Amino acid sequence: MLAKVKVGIIGCGNISHQYIQNMKTFDILDVKSVSDIDMEKADKIAAEYDLKSVSADELYSDPEIQIVVNLTIPSSHTDISIKTIEAGKSIYNEKPLAISRADAGRILEAAHKKGVLVGSAPDNFLGGSLQTCRKLIDDSWIGTPVAATAFFATHGPEDWHPNPAFYYEIGAGPLFDLGPYSLTALVSLFGPARRVTGSARISFPERSILSQPLYGEIIKVDVPTHVAGVIDFVSGPVASIIASFDIRYANQPLIEIYGAEGTLSLPGPNKFAGSVLMRRIGAEHWSEVPLTHTTTVGRGIGVADMAYALTSGRKHRASGELAFHVLDLMHAIIEASDRGEHVMVESGYCEGKPFERPTPIPVGLRPQELDM
Repeated sequence: MLAKVKVGIIGCGNISHQYIQNMKTFDILDVKSVSDIDMEKADKIAAEYDLKSVSADELYSDPEIQIVVNLTIPSSHTDISIKTIEAGKSIYNEKPLAISRADAGRILEAAHKKGVLVGSAPDNFLGGSLQTCRKLIDDSWIGTPVAATAFFATHGPEDWHPNPAFYYEIGAGPLFDLGPYSLTALVSLFGPARRVTGSARISFPERSILSQPLYGEIIKVDVPTHVAGVIDFVSGPVASIIASFDIRYANQPLIEIYGAEGTLSLPGPNKFAGSVLMRRIGAEHWSEVPLTHTTTVGRGIGVADMAYALTSGRKHRASGELAFHVLDLMHAIIEASDRGEHVMVESGYCEGKPFERPTPIPVGLRPQELDM
């Protein structure tokens, strides 16, 4: 029988419900307590899911908690990560890992010295669709990958989010909010990138909130709201991405992978399951590929994978190093736009060699089960 790894959550906003519900489906996880700067929110979540509501300091000092899941806004990620690490606990952040490269580096360095793990969303690449795509690519079903496209375009969160202003602050925007889904998916399939370029703009300097309870309030926009990037991967493929809060309607494929002998068309990179379509040389039509993996739960699978890593000693997949590389790519795209040139990406290498892709999840596991 698996030894359960106890988890505490800091941040009880909208996304906390998905994390708690999904993490409770994993035998290896035991969600114990929740905390928030607004303790009324923590009390409400705790009552709904039969958890303990505690202060952040109480959570840090609880000797049973091994993993802290940080669901706060991006500007709080570094401070909470460092405090968690200093308390001797592993940290799993919502995206992005941190706002700046320097802060992300501080988190990784502190964790290395303390001997704890760092992980970060998004973990959608561990779901059934992208793991199936990974296997198809690795088994050469479409031949050598040569290119990819990734589109993630909406009209912004002010249409639905109850308090959307932070999406337009430094550390957010479509690239830092939506981009990690596409970039993490592509890095998991192709490995690290070596060079990027891009263009970015603020299309509308102010946005009107259209959701309740702040309907009609005006948001000042501090970050680019439409970003287009081109990424050269160490392994060869060239990918084009769009991340936008400025597009009303679109009919673009969400992710497509183009190989020498065929193409894969995938559901959105923020999905854990969905149809994978393939068309190979000589085929007259697209065919839906049965998913090879059944681990298709939502947010929190990365936390479970970290728990397995803590238990067995293997590497975890939604790692801090992966998240740092994605953060580096996002900053490089913006820098390329500002400077009007390609930007080389140094984080894709370790001691002169490309860092390794996360290992694929083995075929044949039960839902909500991961490998030791």
